[in-house]
Amino acid sequence: MLVENENRDYTCTCSCSCENTSINNNEVRCSMINEIRSLDFAINELALYLDTHPDDQKALCLHRKYCKEVKDLKDKYQKMFGPLTIFYPCNKWRWLEEPWPWERGNF
Repeated sequence: MLVENENRDYTCTCSCSCENTSINNNEVRCSMINEIRSLDFAINELALYLDTHPDDQKALCLHRKYCKEVKDLKDKYQKMFGPLTIFYPCNKWRWLEEPWPWERGNF
């Protein structure tokens, strides 16, 4: 079972020692991607709201908070699993080392 704590740290809480299994890695990867998508959505929605309410301090604060959270989460994801986009600096193309979606059966 995966649990997300206040720092958006994804850890396994089961009694087995499954930290390094591919199943756990897939769960962590999916959880992190879903959180990134949720934060990106919230940031875009807040930006649209702020277009018509530029003086709303709560919305501005929330927008800044989510921007920091998504940046930190993307950095953590990219360190663990490789680049999310072509703009992430790295020394090699890690996605070439992994199976393509249709090779994993997820396509």
